[in-house]
Amino acid sequence: MSSPEGAPGDQRYGESEELPRQREADLSALQLVTTPRPFFTEQLRALERCGVDSTALSVPGVSRSRSVTDFLKYYPSVLRRTLRSGEFDVIHANFGLVAPHALAQPTRPVVLSLWGTDLMGKYGAVSRWCAEQCDAVVVMSEEMAAELDTECYVIPHGIDFERFAPRPREDARAELGWNPAAKHVLFPYAPDREVKDYPRAERVVETTRGRLDRPIELHAVNGLAHEEIPTYMNAADALLMTSKREGSPNAIKEALACDLPIVATDVGDVPDRLDGVYPSYIGRTDEDLASALETVFELDARSNGRETIADASLERTGERLREVYESVGAGT
Repeated sequence: MSSPEGAPGDQRYGESEELPRQREADLSALQLVTTPRPFFTEQLRALERCGVDSTALSVPGVSRSRSVTDFLKYYPSVLRRTLRSGEFDVIHANFGLVAPHALAQPTRPVVLSLWGTDLMGKYGAVSRWCAEQCDAVVVMSEEMAAELDTECYVIPHGIDFERFAPRPREDARAELGWNPAAKHVLFPYAPDREVKDYPRAERVVETTRGRLDRPIELHAVNGLAHEEIPTYMNAADALLMTSKREGSPNAIKEALACDLPIVATDVGDVPDRLDGVYPSYIGRTDEDLASALETVFELDARSNGRETIADASLERTGERLREVYESVGAGT
């Protein structure tokens, strides 16, 4: 603890066929979220195994094009669910923009999880104000905790170590049909996400191309099923992150779990995550990043990343979130 897409709908995570329950559910949580992401879905399954039965309620509309009206339509759905006597022990707002909806209901304690861009981006003032009103606040990194004037828990999203695991690079490349003679750089976001700064990644790769006598291919990974991502991470020579802001990016932890070398900007908890990981580098200028990428290519080795992130398991995340729920009186 630090100083210290469619119409609104809910989805139950009470009976997973894929992952066995470790204990019988004795807590229930209404999980408010803008758009369910793969790491969010996995987190709910981890909570399930810790005895927390979750119902996810998402904001109507399409991600990245929602209007104020969409968020206004969301509140009645939240209120209807929370006023049903005894249905939920706690309301968990996942992302700052749904925190006002959680706080406006009068009956249940509120836990707020801030993901990064909601605190460090243009809606940061909303997230900061809501954080002061909530019963408990969860952030992804110590850097985010330092942005708040209220006590908070630092609990990064967990990683599925069975899914994200090393495998032979040649096999992964053959599966994807990648050129075995080229160097392959993975950019783990959609190119049109401004905060991720894909144009900078292109500049860095182009600079590195001018220094090597072999082809370099830059792959922006977007719109794939989450279970496909490990194949790309095992096929690549390096992950390149050029983000302007981050909290505790899951792509970094997933790459570490696959022993994929990383070259990244100095954002969020990335420097802490890469401490002791080799080969992996932090760069502050385009020249730093290009030189680091060139070094990774020359070394042509996988990293020791997996051994450094034992604390980032899904199971540990579920256990710690349950402890937060209990700290605000859920289940008592």
